[in-house]
Amino acid sequence: MKLTISDGQIGVRPPVTKPHPGFLHEVGEERFKKLVFDHYDLIKDSDIAFLFPVHDEEDFDDAKQHAFDFLIQISGGPRYFEQSRGEPRMVGRHAPFRIDEESRKSWLALYAPLLEALVEEGITEEYIQSFWDYLNIFSMWLINTKS
Repeated sequence: MKLTISDGQIGVRPPVTKPHPGFLHEVGEERFKKLVFDHYDLIKDSDIAFLFPVHDEEDFDDAKQHAFDFLIQISGGPRYFEQSRGEPRMVGRHAPFRIDEESRKSWLALYAPLLEALVEEGITEEYIQSFWDYLNIFSMWLINTKS
């Protein structure tokens, strides 16, 4: 398994492949939620905390939930995001935030140890890799500011 962070650039949107459905099947909804929430907890103490509502617990909890809802839906799970917020349109939703390549890489790097830990829990490395590959490529779509 290679959790490599590819270089991205503003305005470049490579083709993206959704995670293998086996990832969600093996991880399960509750563990998937813990994965996303743990990622957000790492964000609180990171160099990209300024991009998130870390000083408002309710808003931060909403952001965690929205991320979970989107990622579980994109991974083949329940359509929680559409039910609560409508069409994802993530590029537009992230437009108000100044996301540069360095911030994207920081965000992505925070996922690496969390995903590596899933191997020890018996999750198939191929499935973990497919989730990583999705995050790595799709996060490039959200870059909207020069570094």
